[in-house]
Amino acid sequence: MDIFKRFFFRASLLLFFVHSLSAQQDLKVEQITHGPSNHLFGYIGHVQNIPWNESERYIISLRTAFQDHLPEGHEPADVVLIDTHDDYKVTKIEESRGWNPQQGTMFYWNPLKADTQFFFNDRDKETGKVFTVLYDIERKKRVHEYRFDEQPIGNGGVMQEGGHFAGINYARMARLRPVTGYKGAWDWTEGVLHPTDDGIFKVNTETEKSDLLVSFADMANIIRKEEPHIDELALFINHTLWNREGDRLFFFARAGWSGNKKYPRINVPFVINADGSGLKRLTTFFGGHPEWDYGQRMIGSVNKRQILYDVDRNQIAGHLGNREIFPNPEGDVALSPQGDWFVNGHKDKKASKNYYTFYQRSTDTWFRSQGFDIGHWISGDLRQDPSPTWNRSGTKILVPGLVGKTNTSRQLFIISLPEK
Repeated sequence: MDIFKRFFFRASLLLFFVHSLSAQQDLKVEQITHGPSNHLFGYIGHVQNIPWNESERYIISLRTAFQDHLPEGHEPADVVLIDTHDDYKVTKIEESRGWNPQQGTMFYWNPLKADTQFFFNDRDKETGKVFTVLYDIERKKRVHEYRFDEQPIGNGGVMQEGGHFAGINYARMARLRPVTGYKGAWDWTEGVLHPTDDGIFKVNTETEKSDLLVSFADMANIIRKEEPHIDELALFINHTLWNREGDRLFFFARAGWSGNKKYPRINVPFVINADGSGLKRLTTFFGGHPEWDYGQRMIGSVNKRQILYDVDRNQIAGHLGNREIFPNPEGDVALSPQGDWFVNGHKDKKASKNYYTFYQRSTDTWFRSQGFDIGHWISGDLRQDPSPTWNRSGTKILVPGLVGKTNTSRQLFIISLPEK
């Protein structure tokens, strides 16, 4: 490397360091929950999975006494409201037996009554069957329980404009990828590789009717054309994501995460129309935790770049930022409700921290946060993922982090963008 190249390289590192330092100083960080109990929202804030209610007064959260094992049905977590108008006061309003550390209980404020009603998952104490609850904070009670006795499913994603949610079998997920399921829940599909009576359901939140949108057998018939060893592996579902317009659903069909190691894993991205038609395998695999942009475009990761993907044309349609801005585009990502600000939460395993990169699409402006401790919960079923979730105004995100000298509890923090 000649003298000019060395100078340019060092100057670039200095500029990057100065920019990152300046960005951290511009971002406001506030811890809003405290121990000894753990507090977690759970899942990523993609597809407008927002912890704040419509007025942004309340943040919904789980509270639990432990973080060292996967919960079973006899270990409920408290469902709590955090009051942003009263010094983040925490008030218990319910309990859930359908939760895990990585996804929480799939909270989602009801888009049709986003100021007062939210969904969460639960399971029956006696039967172990999973179901979804619609709770009203004004009436202080459960206004609906979506129970399906023969096919007990839980919410896997609420349609962004409301009216329906995607139902999935969390007991099957607990067997085939424990980090995503509810340990010990009742499963009607045990021993069946590709059930015809399980897959993704579409639940009408008003009529409480459930219809099978696509079955595992349907998925296997398409996967088999390229990966015939699917006939040796049991399929499960991850990341059921409704688009902004509510006319299609994205999901991963997966197999081989546990159990039979003889065959390669199956990891196939699909899109299906909201009426159950048009099931299509996407020809390009884009990794990480994808997010919907507007229309037929999604945001994901290909070749270590944050990309835009056109699901209709089955091709990459553009990029967000560059490798400097997004060192790990396969992190947890979320697009703000307004669609301009985008956040990527990535994990630095050596530092044992999560970092968050904010990127404004209209100006190419970006900021990177300080690191948030994750202790030894770096991987595995109890890992502390970045899980960024936007507020409704698109001005701040809620994130988790470990606190205490020995990282003794999981707590919630708010990172706010600089004021205009």
